[in-house]
Amino acid sequence: MALVEVKVPDIGDFDEVAVIELLVKVGDTVKAEQSLITVESDKASMEIPSSTAGVVKELRVNLGDKVKEGSVVLVVEAAGAAAAPAAAAAAPVAAAAPAPVAAAAPVAAAALSASGPIEIHVPDIGDFKNVAVIEVFVKPGDSIKVEQSLITVESDKASMEIPSSHAGVLKELKVKVGDTVNIGDLLAILEGTVSAAAAPVAAAASAVAAVATAAVAAPTAVAAAVAAVAAPAHAPGAPTLGLPHASPSVRKFARELGVPLEELKGSGHKGRITQDDVQTFTKSVMSGATQTKAQAAKGGASAGGDGAALGLIPWPKVDFAKFGPIERKEMGRIKKISGANLLRNAIMIPAVTNHDDCDITDLEAFRVSTNKENEKSGVKVTMLAFLIKACVAALKKYPEFNSSLDGDALVYKNYWHIGFAADTPNGLMVPVIRDCDKKGVLQISAEMSELAKKARDGKLGPAEMTGATFTISSLGGIGGKYFTPIINAPEVAILGVCKSTMEPVWNGKEFVPRLMLPLSLTWDHRVIDGAAAARFNAYLGQILGDFRRVLL
Repeated sequence: MALVEVKVPDIGDFDEVAVIELLVKVGDTVKAEQSLITVESDKASMEIPSSTAGVVKELRVNLGDKVKEGSVVLVVEAAGAAAAPAAAAAAPVAAAAPAPVAAAAPVAAAALSASGPIEIHVPDIGDFKNVAVIEVFVKPGDSIKVEQSLITVESDKASMEIPSSHAGVLKELKVKVGDTVNIGDLLAILEGTVSAAAAPVAAAASAVAAVATAAVAAPTAVAAAVAAVAAPAHAPGAPTLGLPHASPSVRKFARELGVPLEELKGSGHKGRITQDDVQTFTKSVMSGATQTKAQAAKGGASAGGDGAALGLIPWPKVDFAKFGPIERKEMGRIKKISGANLLRNAIMIPAVTNHDDCDITDLEAFRVSTNKENEKSGVKVTMLAFLIKACVAALKKYPEFNSSLDGDALVYKNYWHIGFAADTPNGLMVPVIRDCDKKGVLQISAEMSELAKKARDGKLGPAEMTGATFTISSLGGIGGKYFTPIINAPEVAILGVCKSTMEPVWNGKEFVPRLMLPLSLTWDHRVIDGAAAARFNAYLGQILGDFRRVLL
């Protein structure tokens, strides 16, 4: 094994660039060409790769440090053969350089002779294909200067600004955000006379050729190096969409998750958005703790809104203080979030509720005896645990209740994750017990007790509140007879359960006391019809009346 210093490769016409992100730490195992740090100038950001595979023994740079070509980034412990790639790559580099140099003359010639309509093409941006357009700085009608940035493109390793090789008025823009471009693609058409552009364009082309020599030794730095010599910072006054302060790999990660980076606040150096920021934001949205602007726009009016988004008459505004003493308290975060979701679900889902009673006399006796037998285990079985198992059996028999709408299609889920509404000091929360079909009543009871405690303590994680296929809302021993629970989208049904009561029931000969449990099944009429709902409730009642049916 040998200790090898990994240095900053040729990154073009840069004296010093700032280290804005560390992508590895001491003890990490890195591969050749794996990104180690992100550096940034006023024109481009780029990720510096490792020339050697091995284990990181020492980091020689910190956030905020300035580095340049030849600066030592870190020391890796590598096998003797592993240190060779960078040196071995040097031979083909010289052979790779002539092609871009040869392109400089025609570019300059075109600049000298240009007059009238002028086509602006993507210059040589190194060994990259199909790079994405992530930002557009100009629009038709703008006056463009020589070397003014037109667009920003990005690979998975670097972002760069593409400049105009000519001056003039922008007549037509041929690309938009989201397009992919390659060397030579038409970007824009200008109107103007721009013979003065020849020198800068020729110089830029020569510089591009020079940095192209880094393509073999350090391909991850090439595109950014090209950007540095061919793409200046935004021209003063040029319009911009405000590119989020994040590295190319983080922006790619955010795009894959659908995260709007402009809505994030970075926790990194100088407010830079990190991968952890993206992950935290995603978890927050999934748990309902945060809404993106797009979600808020689609969500319609909130409980205290004016209803304008729904075409309703304005919400009444009343000065309550003129009628008597008042006290104003802001709703808690959980209630605000759940309130918006409940309003959306109540308005958008054509919900119908079936009310029924089921006889749980024998099941309650079995529950009590089970708790006595398992008293030492510390696990207390509740009626809700039996309800969960019974619901799984009913969901398997009537699978449309375990589905979700996706446009004009139904998604049938072959898993049974049951959510249960938990009353907490901060508001209603819905923990989820996963794979209930594979668990017994005792295990479900234990998990339910643990999740309910975490909900009361405010310690539920996003993963513990997502993925439910069906929800049970139980008022337990509080009271009441029936109610209409609101479906928890994207589920298509929810079961409401109230307090069981002893009632006289006719058995064909006489009235006998039986323990009756009121059930309220709410269902989405787009997916389920009344007959199916009645059958579901009837079957659920049969299972609760004779729990042996769960085994069938």
